[in-house]
Amino acid sequence: MNITAEENLMYKVMKAIYDSRIPISFKGSMVLKACLMEAGYSEETRHTVDIDANWNSETAPSAEQMIDSLQKAIRSEGMELEVRLYRMYGKGRSAGFELVDRSTEEILFTIDIDVNRPVPATRIYEVEGLCFCGVAPTQMIADKISVISTDKIFRRVKDVVDLYYLSKVFSFDKRLILEVLKNSERTVGNFYGFLYRTDDLRHSYDKFRFTGNVNKPPFEEVYSAVKIYIKDILPNDES
Repeated sequence: MNITAEENLMYKVMKAIYDSRIPISFKGSMVLKACLMEAGYSEETRHTVDIDANWNSETAPSAEQMIDSLQKAIRSEGMELEVRLYRMYGKGRSAGFELVDRSTEEILFTIDIDVNRPVPATRIYEVEGLCFCGVAPTQMIADKISVISTDKIFRRVKDVVDLYYLSKVFSFDKRLILEVLKNSERTVGNFYGFLYRTDDLRHSYDKFRFTGNVNKPPFEEVYSAVKIYIKDILPNDES
């Protein structure tokens, strides 16, 4: 599996944050890629240009505290990147940060951080010697199940793609997934869009772009694999 130069830099930033002991765990595509690689998945996956994370602390951090903590962590690794807040967190909204090259003022990537949401199940990952704390595979699967079970699926068809990847290397344990969903205070919808609006879902998939030279599997292949993978949690008449 290929890691782009941008992704390598993002992993270095994630390691710097982990080493600094900021109360942050990571999630999203960067963790998915690490998870798949560790599980032996060798094919190319979709690339990303941002980092997703959770900040969990006893008190709510200020904007200044978050910027200062991130900046110190990155500077400690000798990276000439400046952290800029462009969106403060709030109810149902993550904090958004831009990582800017000091010499060129170019925005290299962004970090989205949810603050003091339910604490997810995590584990330590390692990519090319770079360690960080990220959500566990079961948490990733549960989060994506929660999304695709509702009409959010049409805005986040990437979660269907990610479940397709995960289906190649992880078994699906309904009991464990339901437990993780409960612990993270996430719900499961009725899967109506996934099951009965396949033309709309295909349209969303066709519009979804895979950057670089990454192969985009046919929709039918992805949809069929995911439907089989999650069959135990689908409504009884569709299982």
